[in-house]
Amino acid sequence: MEEPVDTATAILASAAVLLRERTFDDISYRALADEVGISERTIYRQYPTRAHLLAALSNWIEQTYFPLPPFVTVPEFCSAVHERFRAFDASPAYAYVGARASAISPTLDAAGPAYLTRAIEALLDVAAPTLNRRDRRRVAASLRYFSSAMFWARLRTGFDLDAAEICDAFDRAVGTVLGRLPDATWAKQ
Repeated sequence: MEEPVDTATAILASAAVLLRERTFDDISYRALADEVGISERTIYRQYPTRAHLLAALSNWIEQTYFPLPPFVTVPEFCSAVHERFRAFDASPAYAYVGARASAISPTLDAAGPAYLTRAIEALLDVAAPTLNRRDRRRVAASLRYFSSAMFWARLRTGFDLDAAEICDAFDRAVGTVLGRLPDATWAKQ
């Protein structure tokens, strides 16, 4: 027996299907309503603005197509991000939605720090336990950016790099960010 799908999820899943054929800007609420089989008004009730739809679609795509494997150490974090960049290369239309949403959507992080930020901060709490709160947040923000769809998209479109080359750039960026921390910050192994 199939599990029922809620309206919001049906809308997002249908938007993802439409992304295979057109860009986000080319998906109208009317076309989306026709795809889902509901009224346009129902879509507006769920997502009053395109920014709301973009943020929700980005989050849904992230959870559905690009879930980040769990990590506890810096090497595990880097490996998880490498896997993510390869997934972005395999589904660039979806990755670009995430990049665009993080660049322009005012609603994306309204509920507080994203899972990735919290996971990076937890990693830093263990790996660099004496790092002060302000610097931990700065390092976490840097690592979050370098692991983001936006970073991937900028290197993919701006420099025509593939996932392997973007992984190399990511590794260098992470090395630079973490290399600036004092040695005394790091937990003894």
